Amino acid sequence: MLKAKTRLISRKRRHRRVRRKITGIPERPRLNVFRSSKHIYAQVIDDQSGTTLAAASSLDPELRSELSYGGNREAARKVGALLARKAIDRGIKDVVFDRGGYLYHGRIKELAEGAREGGLNF
Repeated sequence: MLKAKTRLISRKRRHRRVRRKITGIPERPRLNVFRSSKHIYAQVIDDQSGTTLAAASSLDPELRSELSYGGNREAARKVGALLARKAIDRGIKDVVFDRGGYLYHGRIKELAEGAREGGLNF
């Protein structure tokens, strides 16, 4: 089996395992992260109603002009700060962090720290 495919299967297995325990409720929605090789995406989700309350990515027009590349740690930190600003504007202060099966390291850690600096609690 290819190494990349094995890595993807392992990440999805970790994500399923974590999602059994983590659920977003209206009082404390879930901050979900997806990472691709070129960009990073994050959204705040209420799992009970199945709606996305706030979302940000390295493709957002607000960040697109100031980022040279969307797949690095600098971009991840800015996406976290933008998501925090959007969530706080909608009255969301507390979230549950769902790292999406990724290790808490590198871009995932930078996004989390950017969101914390922006005012989100988790």
